[in-house]
Amino acid sequence: MPFYHTDIDGLLVFEPKVFEDSRGYFFESYNEIVFQQQGINCRWVQDNQSMSSYGVIRGLHYQLNPHAQSKLVRVLDGAILDAVIDLRKNFSSYGKVFCIELSSSNNKQLFIPPGFAHGFSVLSNKAVVLYKCDKFYCKESEAGILYNDPSLNIDWQIPSGKEIVSEKDKQLPVLTDSRNNF
Repeated sequence: MPFYHTDIDGLLVFEPKVFEDSRGYFFESYNEIVFQQQGINCRWVQDNQSMSSYGVIRGLHYQLNPHAQSKLVRVLDGAILDAVIDLRKNFSSYGKVFCIELSSSNNKQLFIPPGFAHGFSVLSNKAVVLYKCDKFYCKESEAGILYNDPSLNIDWQIPSGKEIVSEKDKQLPVLTDSRNNF
């Protein structure tokens, strides 16, 4: 199977089989049957795409129940450090951070079930990120965690002073003060 399990329940990395030859490459970035065989039965309803330059840190964002989203994240161009935090209070992995480099070179994708905060930093000159969601965006359910919360200790792999973070993201609360109904 093209999936491997992380040490956090429900969080999966999808590594598609890439067919390369002198013309370039081909791969299936999504196949409903393959995902269903792994127990992923999402009905994708929204695709989001962003383009960011080196040093940008986006996140850590999530939506509260009943609008919590599953996401399938991939990079179309460039490289990012993708980071997620488990917000599911009844799981032993609550508060645990998982990071992975996703890039247009490695073609890896991260499946994130509901109950996780998500963010990424751009490691290349620019990155184009695409992620599928199984629930529509709902402004009233929008929530987040401060990207540099000391309790999370995320190494975004961006040198100090080179980070580019929105004012909105700089105002997010730390994990212990964040809104959470998971």
